[in-house]
Amino acid sequence: MKRLALSLATCLISSSAFAQVTVQSCDREVTFDTPPKAAVSNDVNLTEMMLVLGLRDQMVGYTGISGWKTLDEDMRAGVAELPELSAKYPTKEVLIGADADFYFAGWNYGMKVGGEVTPETLAPFGIKVYELTESCIHLGEKPKVSMDDMYNDLLNLGRIFDVEDTANDIVAAYKTELDSFTSSLKSDGEPVRVFVYDSGEDKPFTAGRYAMPTALIEAAGGVNVLDDFEKSWAKIDWETVVEKDPEMVVIVNYGNVTAEQKRDFMKNNPALADIDAVRNDRFVTLEYVEATPGPRNIKAVKKLADAFWSE
Repeated sequence: MKRLALSLATCLISSSAFAQVTVQSCDREVTFDTPPKAAVSNDVNLTEMMLVLGLRDQMVGYTGISGWKTLDEDMRAGVAELPELSAKYPTKEVLIGADADFYFAGWNYGMKVGGEVTPETLAPFGIKVYELTESCIHLGEKPKVSMDDMYNDLLNLGRIFDVEDTANDIVAAYKTELDSFTSSLKSDGEPVRVFVYDSGEDKPFTAGRYAMPTALIEAAGGVNVLDDFEKSWAKIDWETVVEKDPEMVVIVNYGNVTAEQKRDFMKNNPALADIDAVRNDRFVTLEYVEATPGPRNIKAVKKLADAFWSE
């Protein structure tokens, strides 16, 4: 009986240690009385945010990776004991069937505006949603993308899951590493003009003003030639790319079309032959998980800077 009383007391202390938290998630405030215990993340970069915070034991699975992307060795090890509940976007039934109490996703990262899976459709089933900051542009106005978008998500997840100290330490380390790197960056003073090529041949799918590569490119000493494109990830026409005349092309690598095939398409397309980057064969590849908000963004900045300034 004494042991039971001590056990109950421990549980009471543990549950009372978590103070109710409210976080801003796009245009909503979401309140948590206790940390989630059955979380699901969508997409490889969001899943890595959960893993870097040490939250695997509070997850029941992940979604939206193998349908488009492959896991590298680090990611395979990180999710080894977790099931992939859906190869692409999950249905509402998939999340309910997993007894999920939390879904970390974004607009066009596991949810679509007006779609079947949204914070509103999941709420009646006790599934709370936190939305990826970068994706909030799909709901209304937001500031131009910055590294703070990624930091914000890690800090909010830290508060939600009661690992705030861990999140603060990780973000502080990222900021220190990036500041140290950028302060020692030797550039020629003029930012490199950069175009991001994600996919598509008839019309390229690219990163605009609100997509993460814009922030990565700027941190590396470049400028996205589509910085004035008031979109996140979206299609544009090749004529605009030719007119912008980028000096460097960043290829986002994922899916069935390889980075090399995307590069060959641009190099062998007569309509693109006069682009500075094509003439001078200046391409750099970012893996999808590096180009989207997540723990590999600092590595991505360093990779871009090396490509921009190594010559």
